[in-house]
Amino acid sequence: MITNYTKYSGSGNFVYQKTKNNMILVTGATGQFGGKAIDHLLKKGIEPSRISTLVRDAAKSQAIQEKGIEIRVGDYADYDSLVRAFNGVDKLLLVSSNDRQAFENRTAHHLNVIKAAKEAGVKHIVYTSFVRKPGFENSAIAAFQNSHVESEAYLINSGIDYTILQNGIYLEMIPVFAEEKVAETGTIVFPAQNGKASYVLLKELAEAAAHILATGGHQNKLYQLTNTDSVSFFDIAGELSRAIGKEVSYQSPPVEEFESMLKSFGVPAQYIGMFTTWATALAQDTMDVDDPTLEGFLGRKPTTLKQFIEHIYAKIDILPSKAFTNL
Repeated sequence: MITNYTKYSGSGNFVYQKTKNNMILVTGATGQFGGKAIDHLLKKGIEPSRISTLVRDAAKSQAIQEKGIEIRVGDYADYDSLVRAFNGVDKLLLVSSNDRQAFENRTAHHLNVIKAAKEAGVKHIVYTSFVRKPGFENSAIAAFQNSHVESEAYLINSGIDYTILQNGIYLEMIPVFAEEKVAETGTIVFPAQNGKASYVLLKELAEAAAHILATGGHQNKLYQLTNTDSVSFFDIAGELSRAIGKEVSYQSPPVEEFESMLKSFGVPAQYIGMFTTWATALAQDTMDVDDPTLEGFLGRKPTTLKQFIEHIYAKIDILPSKAFTNL
């Protein structure tokens, strides 16, 4: 492996030397998306010496280092650390910030990364955004969406080649919204009404990102990466019923009633707000976008709701389908 950094004596900072191997840097590598993107880059034959990662704490990245991946230490909120980390990088996967404070923090983080990338001479940024439809400004997740809109606009106007991935909502959110004991209770209580969304597996979105990083022709493109069918919670209840061999009903109470129920269960206010916000957005069909682009990148149909439900709730081995080889 080529080691591209040495440590400043006594400063605790790293200085990264430029390489000539078309370096790809993946941010958020210790998280779900970034980690899976790295795995898919390796599967596509990208040499470990051509991959580097941005992490906040090198001590927590041993598993990544064991794959032969170079670790670069930096923080979205620390501009100078980003400039150092991006030195010698050609392509950058900017996994959107997961800051749980104000959405303005996320936007500031993204702009910091883009500015630092430009200063460091990065040639191409691939940014993980979120799917949206016309009229999103009036949706329950408008503030969340506006953060992505502002970040996308800044990237487009930065002068750096870009690829924007407007990713669909994760299939993995269904067990969170439906509640983990739904197989026991036989009831989903969630105020999403009959709203539909095109849910997609996180792992497959990461695979698509790796495809874009590993192949050409994606400069200055925007892709909506969703499933090919949108579903409602009535559909989800139906698939659950078939998977577990027990009827599962779906109830969509008024938001105020749902909030009172969660409060009575002792759910923290922060999480109550999250559940009601996303339920309302689903009821508004904000994420009801079907697009074949992801299927084209994967070279197969994305994992369906039925496959996901069977795997998670019925523990049915659906292989040899490729959909869950890394779940």
